[in-house]
Amino acid sequence: MATFLILECSNPGCRMRFPVPERALIQTCPRCASPLQPVDLPFASARVQSGADVPAGPQVEILLDNLRSAFNVGSILRAADGAGIRHAHLCGITPTPENPKVAKTALSAEFVTPWSYAPNGVLLVEQLRAGGLPVWALEGGANAEPLTAALSAVPPALLIVAGNELAGVDPGILSQCEKVVSLPMLGFKRSLNVAVAFGIAMYWLRFAPAFQDR
Repeated sequence: MATFLILECSNPGCRMRFPVPERALIQTCPRCASPLQPVDLPFASARVQSGADVPAGPQVEILLDNLRSAFNVGSILRAADGAGIRHAHLCGITPTPENPKVAKTALSAEFVTPWSYAPNGVLLVEQLRAGGLPVWALEGGANAEPLTAALSAVPPALLIVAGNELAGVDPGILSQCEKVVSLPMLGFKRSLNVAVAFGIAMYWLRFAPAFQDR
């Protein structure tokens, strides 16, 4: 397990403080070039224990349709691993784990999250629906309802779809969805980054239904 040191700038007018790997050869402040000094004992970063609170919520699969950013895909795969997502379907131009940029944010989750690729998301949704899997889209618009309101009727298994960062979910997929759900937005912006929004949605879907009856 990696260990870290906290270094602090010796310049009283700067005192920049930041962590570095214990064996890092950093001697001068990146802000003012003054000498650095360790200010605490080496420590290991904290980790949540895997499986500490296994949700009794639905089995969720995800579909990423025409995402542009490999970094968004990596972030989503990392969140998918944490939430116990059953399978990730990557469609269209969505980068797959063979893209080295996915690893930058997935941090090895790309190796443990089951995934597959399909060139046409609309056709894949048709196949999954024919196999009995309900489909929800995470999207805005007049037909969207808040995700929090939809949690009382989450089916035992579910496919949830995220679309292109600019264009949103393909209309051919939206027309097949049983529900369109959105996250409440209280500020000036009308949407979140797709990786942030999808991470929130995956955790709500996996964990929230298990606690509603408690």
